[in-house]
Amino acid sequence: MDQEANPLRSRVVPLALFMGLLLVSACNRDVSKSDKSSHAPSKSTRPVSETDLNVVELTEDAVRRLGLETEVVQERTMLRVRPYGADLVLPSDASVIVSAPLAGTLQSPSDQTKLEVGKKVDRSQSVLSILPLLSPERSVLTPAERIRFAEAKNTLAQSRIDAEGVVQQADVQVEAAKIALERAQRLLDDMVGTVRALDEAKAQLELAEKGLAAAKQRQKQVEGVILDEEAGTLSAIPIPTPINGILRNVQVQPGEMVAAGAPLFEVMNNDVLWVKAPVYVGDLPEIDSQKEARISMLDGRPSEEDLNVKPIASPPTAVPTAAAVDLYYHLPNPDGRFQPGQKLALHIPLKGEAVQTAVPWAAVIHDIYGGQWVYEQIEPRKFVRRRVQVAWVDGEWAAVRHGPAIGAKVVTAGAAELAGTEFGFSK
Repeated sequence: MDQEANPLRSRVVPLALFMGLLLVSACNRDVSKSDKSSHAPSKSTRPVSETDLNVVELTEDAVRRLGLETEVVQERTMLRVRPYGADLVLPSDASVIVSAPLAGTLQSPSDQTKLEVGKKVDRSQSVLSILPLLSPERSVLTPAERIRFAEAKNTLAQSRIDAEGVVQQADVQVEAAKIALERAQRLLDDMVGTVRALDEAKAQLELAEKGLAAAKQRQKQVEGVILDEEAGTLSAIPIPTPINGILRNVQVQPGEMVAAGAPLFEVMNNDVLWVKAPVYVGDLPEIDSQKEARISMLDGRPSEEDLNVKPIASPPTAVPTAAAVDLYYHLPNPDGRFQPGQKLALHIPLKGEAVQTAVPWAAVIHDIYGGQWVYEQIEPRKFVRRRVQVAWVDGEWAAVRHGPAIGAKVVTAGAAELAGTEFGFSK
């Protein structure tokens, strides 16, 4: 009997041991889950969506201190405008590169040792001058040419002497004609002379005065001709700028030797700029290219510093890879406020008008991610922040695609202060 019970006992003990291990494992698993849940990095009890934002409730004193004002969301007939990114570029004739007319040594007419980029230059002044240099003696004339040069100097000297003599002779003739006129006038006054003699004296005086004026003009022209004292040596040739503007690039400095045709400097005139905007070809049928557009900063917010620009006959440029063509507008820039290469927002008008839900532009606030919001007044002292999507701005109103319903009241004055109250950085 004992021998038959022992095999049964040997079977029962391992089974009990196995069941005990299962219970221990289950307990450990529960403990492990409990530990993991207690050490979880975060947990959410109630997710918040944009449709269930915080409601800002103010006291009457807070409303008074913040100076809140509201406006009703309306449905308005608005001019359609579409914003595009634009670049400021120089007109095609606003930049000129000046080259050396011949080989030689550069000099500064104003005795400046250096040309500085950004310096203003004028057409009436010379930026540089060049002294022709083809040999160490700076002589560019052959011996025969030197002889002719000396003969020209002698001829010029003789011409000056002759011109001076003609002026003196004409001066004497004028004095004689004046004396004859006075004599004829006295004789006529004494009833001795004739009117004919007086008229002839007047004509002689007029001819003598005209001869004197012509002689002085010729003398002035002869005196204006200047030849160097040393025959065979050429003087420095001035190099002016063809347009008014500022020095954009400088490749040389006074004292350098340059070859003929070498670039010297570049002059840029930015009194007028072009606004260049690439526009998708599919948008062209909607664009009213005859109306003025408005430029603003890249944030697109209208301000008093925004300017209207007129369309111009644009050169045929395009961006084939983007399926876009370029539109150009004229931007006066007399005070140098804008710089070539600067990026702006160009608001181009579209054809026709649209009936659109609109909110006052003053009610729209922007977050750090570029999101647009308004504060809607749901009760006299309760406000909730609503997201809006602004399509375009027409004057003081913004057309919105998504936002509060028509008739809702949104905060205009004090919206930024209300945001500070909601997020805790305002008292």
